Amino acid sequence: MSENAPGTTLPTDTADGIRCSDAEREQVRATLFAAAGEGRLTMDEVEERLARIEEVRFRHELADLTADLPGPAAEATHGWRPIVAGVRRTLAADLAVLLGRSPEPAPGRRRLLLIVTVLIGLLVAAAIVVAAVHGFGGDGFEPHGIEAGEHGRG
Repeated sequence: MSENAPGTTLPTDTADGIRCSDAEREQVRATLFAAAGEGRLTMDEVEERLARIEEVRFRHELADLTADLPGPAAEATHGWRPIVAGVRRTLAADLAVLLGRSPEPAPGRRRLLLIVTVLIGLLVAAAIVVAAVHGFGGDGFEPHGIEAGEHGRG
């Protein structure tokens, strides 16, 4: 049974003969509505194509309904993962510039990164010194100094 039955749209190449699912039909509907919202299709064209969606049986026929439209836009990702990935890429690029493994994307970028790195290091060192001088320990704040000796704590 190598020939198609009369009236069927089954292509001779079996790779294109995959039946479409309801989810794929719904995706085409969404694409058509988006195209109408963007002004790419008139409402008459959308209605005509929507009527044809239920008549088609194979994926290639669905693809024909949206062949003259641009592909779907990449979905925007949500949550923290894209933010963390962006920060990680930026830090890796900055570290590569600092270590001289990558050319500077903008003049003076390496100098700016070095200054920021040194300032952060100084702030961390200052925080450690302040914590040590003020006696932050396991029991909380412990005052040290001349006043402690005068009050009988020395």
